[in-house]
Amino acid sequence: MPQNGKINYVELPAKDLSEIKEFFTEVFDWSFEDFGPEYCAFSNAGLDGGFYQSDLVSSTKNGAALIVFYTQELTLMEDKIKKAGGIIIKAIFSFPGGKRFHFSDPNGNEYAIWSDKA
Repeated sequence: MPQNGKINYVELPAKDLSEIKEFFTEVFDWSFEDFGPEYCAFSNAGLDGGFYQSDLVSSTKNGAALIVFYTQELTLMEDKIKKAGGIIIKAIFSFPGGKRFHFSDPNGNEYAIWSDKA
């Protein structure tokens, strides 16, 4: 049930909705539902959201918010992302609390994945 004043949904740009659905299904096992030709909603992601048709991308270089995923197997997830067509844009690095890397999906949106496991 949605809670007053809490983050409930996130929407992201996507140049190619078919490609974005394929990538996130393969890497993270997300589910999708289409709402017309220019929007698809995702679920099974920890937070529901959607992708809207756009030539823009979400990147920290442009001041965008960064969505950060968690994994217990950082290098395994890095390999999975590369295999699915993602690009590693910041190699694994340490930070207080663990390690992480940044990647872009096939459409160019930036994300990060972190782990507190060695």
